[in-house]
Amino acid sequence: MSSELKDMNGKPINKIAMMALLLIGSFVIILMQTSLGTALPSLMTAFKVDSAGVQWLTTIFLMVNGIMVPVSAFLNTRVPTKFLYLSALLIYIVGTLIAVVTPTSAFWLLMVARALQAVAAGIVMPLMQVVALALFSEESRGKALGMVGLVIGMAPALGPTLSGWILDQDHTFLGLTIAGNWRSIFILVLPIAIAVLLISFVYFKNILPTRDVKLNVRSLIESTFGFGLILFGSAMVSDHGWTSFTWVILPMLLGLLVIAEFAWHQSRMAVPFLDISVFKNRQFTITTILVSLAFIAMIGVEMVLPIYMQRVRGLSPLNSGLTLLPGALMMGALSPLAGYLYDKHGARRLVIFGFSLVFIGTVPFYQLTETTPTVFITTLYMLRMAGIALTMMPLTSSAMGVLRQNQVAQGTAVNNTIRQVAASLGTAVLSSIMQSVINDHTPTSSLKIKDPLEYAQQMLNAGLSGFHASFLCAAGFVLVAFILAFFLHKGKVTAAEPEEEKA
Repeated sequence: MSSELKDMNGKPINKIAMMALLLIGSFVIILMQTSLGTALPSLMTAFKVDSAGVQWLTTIFLMVNGIMVPVSAFLNTRVPTKFLYLSALLIYIVGTLIAVVTPTSAFWLLMVARALQAVAAGIVMPLMQVVALALFSEESRGKALGMVGLVIGMAPALGPTLSGWILDQDHTFLGLTIAGNWRSIFILVLPIAIAVLLISFVYFKNILPTRDVKLNVRSLIESTFGFGLILFGSAMVSDHGWTSFTWVILPMLLGLLVIAEFAWHQSRMAVPFLDISVFKNRQFTITTILVSLAFIAMIGVEMVLPIYMQRVRGLSPLNSGLTLLPGALMMGALSPLAGYLYDKHGARRLVIFGFSLVFIGTVPFYQLTETTPTVFITTLYMLRMAGIALTMMPLTSSAMGVLRQNQVAQGTAVNNTIRQVAASLGTAVLSSIMQSVINDHTPTSSLKIKDPLEYAQQMLNAGLSGFHASFLCAAGFVLVAFILAFFLHKGKVTAAEPEEEKA
């Protein structure tokens, strides 16, 4: 794209500065999605809550984030780009400040802080993709989304490692001592977010066209309750199991009914709140399904593998995070390259090769033992993340490539919504399979008294069986994605050349 890129008021845009601010701000916001994972034991002690209670800090983030993503289509269409991004940053800063000052007697206030952070994340994730596509030409979409992939892939993966490092001990930086406690996780990101906010006042511009679209309250309510109930039900699986009518079955059934009504309503609106007509394009539908499967493969194993390393191998949260860090760096390094290769060759061959790597890197986890070398785990995880990098951004680029420019904001919201719901359901499936197998193989309590050593060994074997089943299920998701990838169109498909016409 030429250096004469202009904003909606005809003023020149510093594309590099705007993209850098977008990526840094989004990175800091998305980082919080996983950063509290290693701090949950510390939070349980500080706030005097049990494991089920403290887990709501993660659940509330995922639920609010998932609810906000479909709303982003309306926001991106109605609200000027600069105001929307600055608002997201400000909401995030307010939420983070609340977390820093929350007294240990007010756990509910920390949940409010997490909800505000999730609102910001739900705004910036789709906005980052839409703005990146607007800043770069159609021929460079892969490169643009490759940089976005660096953030989406690395931020959640670095979260546990960063928080583990913070919690490990006190740290001194520029003469300031940062305490090794949970508050420091929030304190560390505040200066960066504030700096990005202040600089964005100058360099961030209104690059997306807006329309005077009225908010359809009925659609907002249906979207919030429909997706919210499904996300809530899937989040409750780990605690109550799939057979719990009150906590899992009923919320998910109600959610599906509301979503069905929501979809029917959207199909009859002249200006839909969330344009589901994008699914009429077969290429968009296939790529959205594949992105969801890739996200399940990434998030699911990122959840199970640290549990294995900490419970079976006895690694600290920090060392567990460091074991996975090379994989996160691998994905970050390859995402821009994957975008470049997509611009040259399209998605099909890249995605098939990428899912091959993910499958090869997942199957050996089925044979993990209590003595498997960590270097072996790190190598396999790097291979998996290399494959994820070669699938995620080419697929997203391909999905957006078949849409007209005025459909991109809606398509991005739809793509991200399906991905969030799929990741939540996929994670619930993996965790429930793991726990179910562990329960089936857990020895009787009488053995603990009769032969403590044998009981400990059988408990270890039960845990390993659960992890093996979960990894095998993850490999199954990848295998389905690998087969489905062959239905992608060869080469690049654009809105100017609809996939239907090429078939």
